[in-house]
Amino acid sequence: MRALTIRQPWAGAIVHQTKRVENRTWKLPAAHHGARILIHAGARPDRDAQVEGPHLDVFSAIVGIATITGYHWADEWDCCGPWAFNQTYHWTLTDVAALPEPVPAKGALGFWTPSDDVSNAALRQETGVAW
Repeated sequence: MRALTIRQPWAGAIVHQTKRVENRTWKLPAAHHGARILIHAGARPDRDAQVEGPHLDVFSAIVGIATITGYHWADEWDCCGPWAFNQTYHWTLTDVAALPEPVPAKGALGFWTPSDDVSNAALRQETGVAW
């Protein structure tokens, strides 16, 4: 399973709030359309973000799991709700699940492959089954 690093508070807003669109400057690679991914909270926050709420202070950890169901280019602010930016690609997220315990992990740019230990620790929390 691949992971995607997202800065806080955006990662927390995805897994603990209602953010179901990820704003990106690049198209979703075809191989990831419909893929289940791990949501990784990056090491540094987006200091310009204006988001409040619990669970937004976890860094360098897998915090949830989601499915990317598609993407589109957005010319308007409100096409995908209050979390969407214009002039970006909107990646649509569904089946979002927060992990009860974040799994520490060093992230990377773009999609990346976590170690088996990290992936297994995250998947065990989602399913309650040993992998």
